[in-house]
Amino acid sequence: MNWENILEFARGPFFQVALLVFVAGMAYRLVRVLALGWKPDRVKAKGSRVGGVAVSFLKGIIIWPFVPWVKNTFSRNPVIYLAGGLFHLGLFVVIFLGTAHMLVWKSLLGIGWFTLPLPIVDWLAAGAIVAMIALFINRLVNPVLKLLTGPAEWLNWLIVFLPMVTGYIMTHHLWLEYDTLFALHMLAVDVLLIWIPMSRISHFMFYFFAKAIHGSDFGKRAVTP
Repeated sequence: MNWENILEFARGPFFQVALLVFVAGMAYRLVRVLALGWKPDRVKAKGSRVGGVAVSFLKGIIIWPFVPWVKNTFSRNPVIYLAGGLFHLGLFVVIFLGTAHMLVWKSLLGIGWFTLPLPIVDWLAAGAIVAMIALFINRLVNPVLKLLTGPAEWLNWLIVFLPMVTGYIMTHHLWLEYDTLFALHMLAVDVLLIWIPMSRISHFMFYFFAKAIHGSDFGKRAVTP
């Protein structure tokens, strides 16, 4: 079996299986979360639930990642603040606003959207890779993170890092033939899709539920989330 055959397998049946596992696994986890229910709160509202949700999302998605003094996060751990923000921004741009990935989404969903110029996506991808390396080193040297980091955390890091770095190398045609790099990238993506529902990486979906719930609770009590 040569790399062309591996690429055909990774782009075809393996990707289809990985996508099915991802969708089914995330749907299962979502149903499990929704099945927990939401206990009724009989305390009289002092503020707006909708307003609390809006403020929560505004701070969590728009303001907090880019304004260090909102929650004093920068002063407590600047590496996690800067590298974590850059990584998530770069990952989002690469997956959703890069032309190549948008075309994959279009083939799956039947709709497309605008994309950013390649140099912008390329620089943000490189920044995300550097940020991941910084977060890796920080886990090695930070005494608290060292205690909290086990095999699962290192495996999560590796499974996310490999698609990023192989995609970047493939885009720049470095070191290996394009088909080989494409095959390695697709294999890494397939493994990532299968792994996400089984790991903490799935937090990206539940993050939005948590922000809405917490924002609603804070808004009802008229306190700042």
